[in-house]
Amino acid sequence: METAIALENVSFSYTRHSILDGVTLTVPKGDFAMVVGPNGGGKTTLIKLILGLLTPTTGQVRIFGKKPNAAWNQVGYMPQYTHVDMAFPVSVMDVVLMGRLQNGRRWRYTKNDREAASQALSEVALIEKAKIPFSNLSGGQRQRVLIARALCGNPSLLLMDEPTANVDPAAEASLFELLSKLNNRMTILVVSHDLGFVSKVVKSVICVNKKVQVHPTSNLDGTLINQIYGGDLRMVRHDHRCSHEGHCINDTLKFPTPFLPHRKEP
Repeated sequence: METAIALENVSFSYTRHSILDGVTLTVPKGDFAMVVGPNGGGKTTLIKLILGLLTPTTGQVRIFGKKPNAAWNQVGYMPQYTHVDMAFPVSVMDVVLMGRLQNGRRWRYTKNDREAASQALSEVALIEKAKIPFSNLSGGQRQRVLIARALCGNPSLLLMDEPTANVDPAAEASLFELLSKLNNRMTILVVSHDLGFVSKVVKSVICVNKKVQVHPTSNLDGTLINQIYGGDLRMVRHDHRCSHEGHCINDTLKFPTPFLPHRKEP
């Protein structure tokens, strides 16, 4: 099976502080993988290494058999929209066109660029919003625009950072449906704290906490979640309308119902 992402004995440190240690990881082409782990465990560092924004202290990273800086045109990246300056006056089309920027090319978009951007917006069902300000969109719509920007370059690998953050359940369900379709033609790697994501579309889970372990979603249970997050957790159901008494607490993780992790109070 062809490999999309391969890390071999990769370590990374800021000065003397080790972030990742001896990571060996293979993500096959066509996989839909989710990256989970505690804050500070190395999830963001892992994504930056894959993107080529960081260089390993030891080991090597390969994307479709190439060094990251040689595979940039095969990778689409969707950041958290909360990291986007909402005061910056750009239209939806302007944001999507940024996905066509290339090193060494003048900042002038061609007809092909605009056609690719329109196609990407159509794919995320937002072509009618092309001319309006990006800041006027809802949270779910902004997420879709950022996906369109990542799709604009026709990538083979899509990296996403917290795509379900700050969106309502309806927008999240719509996002799941879109990603399932995209996974038919590209490999997808998602960083998320939303364990409900696992039950919907994800095929494998990459657990990052300085070391890295890969599990099929069928193996994700309460014990494993405890190991990932380093503490006692209880699962809160979010698949139904809450009664006036509050949330329905369930200590057992049951898929495919979506759950979110909440730490137990001492």
